[in-house]
Amino acid sequence: MKTETLTAREAYARADIFLSDKLEGFTRSAVKKLFEFGVLINGKPAKPSLPISAGDVAEVTLPDAVEYSAKPENIPIDIVYEDDDIAVVNKPQGMTVHIGNGNLEGTLVNALLYKLDSLSGINGVIRPGIVHRIDKDTSGLLVVAKNDAAHLSLSKQIEEKTCKRTYLALLEGNLKEDSGTITTYIGRDPRDRVKMAVVPPEKGKLAITDFTVLKRYKEGFTLCRFDLRTGRTHQIRVHAKHLAHPVVGDPVYGVKKQKFNLNGQLLHAWRLKLTHPKTGEEMSFEAPLPDYFTQVLNKLKEI
Repeated sequence: MKTETLTAREAYARADIFLSDKLEGFTRSAVKKLFEFGVLINGKPAKPSLPISAGDVAEVTLPDAVEYSAKPENIPIDIVYEDDDIAVVNKPQGMTVHIGNGNLEGTLVNALLYKLDSLSGINGVIRPGIVHRIDKDTSGLLVVAKNDAAHLSLSKQIEEKTCKRTYLALLEGNLKEDSGTITTYIGRDPRDRVKMAVVPPEKGKLAITDFTVLKRYKEGFTLCRFDLRTGRTHQIRVHAKHLAHPVVGDPVYGVKKQKFNLNGQLLHAWRLKLTHPKTGEEMSFEAPLPDYFTQVLNKLKEI
């Protein structure tokens, strides 16, 4: 086990919300289990419900990562860029990012272990090199850290919102607004714990997404650009549903009757901007829409 120290930069309604916001890879339920090992706030034992003020310091004991026997696999992946510190990958739809219970093969991690000469170890053997994730059925760009120094730099950029992530999505219906910002709190859906949902502040994490309409179609669809200010689980998909215009093809948050024969949502991580961890160079990458996405767009008539 190891101990991690975290300082709150703003107030939180509960200690477990604060920790789930700051601890990468820990769900709210997983964070609550950490209190069994002992969580100190300002040097005193704390409960999950303790309110947090700006400046409070938490000391958290983290259990050792479960050791999975991940093995390198020769799986074709599109490496957009690579140097000694980072790699940028264009992940295909249908590929899970990292291994987990009952899912030990065919992931991006398996492919990375085969293709790259090194990966950061901060996230342990479960998620080597993985700084941020995108959903299994979402395609597009993510950056991978090849050493721990790069990992820490990229994680800080994501936390401080200097790493910019832009997505393209086809939505059901025609949005009336040309642009806007969606600000909500996202947490587990109380009626279905597999899903995420817009929830009250005390039950979720702050989620902010900017959106811009790119094209509207006569058939009743909208091509939209989404810029993430935060990176919550399923954030764009939940926010699209919140707008009453879910992502086309989304099997979880979309409409029941799909017009197109799709294997997942038409959501693509299109652009990624970051600062190189070693050189300080501002870098920008773009990945074109996958064929199945463009094939749907080609069937539609722009308004």
